[in-house]
Amino acid sequence: MESETEPVVLGPGLLVDLDRDGGPPLHDQLETVLRGLVRSGRLPPGCKLPSSRALAAELGLSRGVVLEAYSQLAAEGYLVARQGAPTRVAQTAAVERPPLPAAGLESRHRIEFDPALPDLAAFPRQAWARAVRAALRDVPFASLGAGDPRGAPQLRNELMSYLGRVRAAAPEPEHTLVTAGSGSGLACLCRTLAARGVERIAVEDPGWARRRLIIEAAGLEAVPVPVDGHGIDVGALAASDCEVVVLTPAHQFPTGAVLSAERRGQLLEWAEDRDGLIAEDDYDSELRYDRGAVGSLQGLAPERVCSFGSLAARLAPGLRLGWILAPSWLSGALTYEQGSTGAMPSVLEQLALADFMQRGELDRHLRRMRLRYRERREMLLAALARRCPAATVQGTPAGLFVMTTLPEGLVEERVLVAAGSLGVGLEGLSAHRIRADGPPGLVLGFANLSAALIEQGIAALQEAIAASAM
Repeated sequence: MESETEPVVLGPGLLVDLDRDGGPPLHDQLETVLRGLVRSGRLPPGCKLPSSRALAAELGLSRGVVLEAYSQLAAEGYLVARQGAPTRVAQTAAVERPPLPAAGLESRHRIEFDPALPDLAAFPRQAWARAVRAALRDVPFASLGAGDPRGAPQLRNELMSYLGRVRAAAPEPEHTLVTAGSGSGLACLCRTLAARGVERIAVEDPGWARRRLIIEAAGLEAVPVPVDGHGIDVGALAASDCEVVVLTPAHQFPTGAVLSAERRGQLLEWAEDRDGLIAEDDYDSELRYDRGAVGSLQGLAPERVCSFGSLAARLAPGLRLGWILAPSWLSGALTYEQGSTGAMPSVLEQLALADFMQRGELDRHLRRMRLRYRERREMLLAALARRCPAATVQGTPAGLFVMTTLPEGLVEERVLVAAGSLGVGLEGLSAHRIRADGPPGLVLGFANLSAALIEQGIAALQEAIAASAM
């Protein structure tokens, strides 16, 4: 007598009708049906199938047709057939489960003070659509091939003109690479340096957390160098014994400091004396509100500085478009690395950006955004002064964020959790530190928030601080 756990014998009710009038061979049809039942899970692993004679009789087929179908499915691993034992579904048979619809990684918070986001609602859709149409209309068929791993020459020429004019850089198209954003550019640089024997890279502390993760993913050690109100401490950099440093001299993230003129000179001297490399992250330099931005370090020492940037803060992170201005001695290795990984953005997106820049649309967009972001920054500072007067704001009037230190005695994590429970997402300063010392603080992005949301968010922060102080 069979036990209660014995697999149920397959009945003909599970089988679909076979096409006996001119369809595929009957054994092929039976294989397809049984294979589908196994993969869907309707015939689970271990399930016992009818004998070839019984199934042939039930379906009105010759026994040879059933034997051929069983034999093929056993060869494929769907069935197990042994002499003197019933044919069963294999325990390792692959089962297809109904696919779940794709879902985005949406924010858990109603208000998100994300320091990396520009005003996404201000993205110039119509101007970008015109640029995309122009790229589709004018792209040579030859450009749709694999192309130059450095990127489309049309865009590299536009970058030369724009960055030379706006950033006082000294780019040369043959040493300019188009990348899939600044993170992609930094990753390419790190892999290239690792292949050349570099093991350690100095980074600002505090500094952008993702930058450190990119460096470590390339197998390199991120060595922290302190930052103060004048930028990176060049003396501490020299003492680190590193040959490469990654920094944000025009607008340090997250402190908002600008590298002073004296330290710029010291940094370039360090690179010359050490035979070192400065990796300059020029991520938001056009977004300064009190005066013009300081020029790029790359323009002062093109053979000592590898500068990279992107459209993330300038237009939108989702475009995944950026660039590297490489020293001549490094551009070949970077080109090889990028070509071997195939990490370039779509040529159509590159040509669209070239058209967008050539028609002056990027300049116009940034002029509009400077006015809007300055107003939102002032709204944020005013709301902080009213509701959180003990919080101290640091940094120059620039970019998409401000850094604020919290009153002594507060636990940063408790403030973040309390704000999150009120529907407000905050980024703690500790997330961007390597060393665990320093006062608690927040990095508050304001660019993607309306005036009303800024006010509501800072009101929630006031409540979170009060709750955390209890």
